[in-house]
Amino acid sequence: MDRERKRKLGNRYLTIIPLLALGFLSCKDKEKEVVVDKPELAIVEPKEHIEFGFNLDDYVVKRDTVKGGESFGQILERNKIGYPQIFHIAEAAKETYDIARYLQKGRPYTLLCSKDSLEIPEKFIYQPNVEEYVVVSFKDSIHAYSSRKPIKYVEKIYTGVINSNISQTLDDDGLSLVLAYKMSDIYAWTIDFTRLQKGDRFKVIYTDKYIDDTIYAGINRIKAAYFEHNNEPFYAFRFKTDSVKGLTDFYNEEAKTLRRAFLKAPVEYKRISSRYNLNRRIALYGNKVRPHKGTDFAANIGTPIVATANGKVTKSSYTGGNGNYVKIRHNSTYETQYLHMQKRNVKPGDYVKQGDVIGWVGMTGNTSGPHVCYRFWKNGVQVDPFKQKLPEAEPIADSLKTEFLEFIKPIKYQLDNTNFKPQKSEVDEPAQTVITQAT
Repeated sequence: MDRERKRKLGNRYLTIIPLLALGFLSCKDKEKEVVVDKPELAIVEPKEHIEFGFNLDDYVVKRDTVKGGESFGQILERNKIGYPQIFHIAEAAKETYDIARYLQKGRPYTLLCSKDSLEIPEKFIYQPNVEEYVVVSFKDSIHAYSSRKPIKYVEKIYTGVINSNISQTLDDDGLSLVLAYKMSDIYAWTIDFTRLQKGDRFKVIYTDKYIDDTIYAGINRIKAAYFEHNNEPFYAFRFKTDSVKGLTDFYNEEAKTLRRAFLKAPVEYKRISSRYNLNRRIALYGNKVRPHKGTDFAANIGTPIVATANGKVTKSSYTGGNGNYVKIRHNSTYETQYLHMQKRNVKPGDYVKQGDVIGWVGMTGNTSGPHVCYRFWKNGVQVDPFKQKLPEAEPIADSLKTEFLEFIKPIKYQLDNTNFKPQKSEVDEPAQTVITQAT
């Protein structure tokens, strides 16, 4: 009996042991299933440093700015280029850009040099402004060309409420005062920006310009605006009226022009320091009546003075009282004169268009501060231009009116559906919507 029990138990163990072994192997297999191989790390190639169309990693890069009195030849000589070669480089570059003549103090330049112990310059790159650059290459053969950096335009919407003046409103939010100048020009004959009221408010759609995606290059242009002055709304929409000539102007929501044949001011001014006044008394002359037949626009010395309308220059001269001055005849009815210029930019007989620079603000002649005295003749008599009912500029063509009204629909909708920002007491951040446009 004991022998039979032992035999049965032995058979049972023989059956259990293989099962245990299979279970052990099965667990091992499961362990293998959950083991995850580590992926191979991807090799990230270093990003190339591309500027001016060159991979800067291929060169030793030297950057500097032009010093006062420094010549193109001196810069190259200091960087191991001999004068015979300098002469040939300058001569070859003349057709593209006379770099030896037009280097300006303070402007940046870059030398791309060979990537060896000698570091011999192979290319000279000069930037006359933030957008343009001139490349002079002289490694094997000498050639030069000019180009522009890539520009990105970013469309923005800004809303503001006037507390004192528009410049202060923009400055409080850290925006460029150029925006104020551009708006005052658009509304020159519609709104007097020197007499804005507290509580006047506005919306403006404009584009900022960026070079190489990051370098701010200023305001490009205004696309549209809405100004609420004395509770009266004024729209302005930029529209191209001539695709061939590239002519554009601003019109209201009814396709009526906002401009007149004359600009309201010949300069971007700080303030009107003296208006047209035939009964003005001056303490310096014993309070005697000394009529002032001009309008004085105070501005910094060197500020450009522009022609307020198309016309022909009849005088460009100097007298003791007027200083440097320019006079323009616009037609048989109107003439304008611009006094106390630092320097004149036109000569008698020149034809000028509205907005052309004819000189720069100065203090020549009888004047106590920098300004331009703007004088206006109608039929040979000096008058106050602000009190004249001057002719309007050319209206939009009937053939374009339907196209214009369709064009402004989405823009007007965008303006109308942009809320005015809360006042400073309610929120600290300026309301500004940013839309990135195509580069």
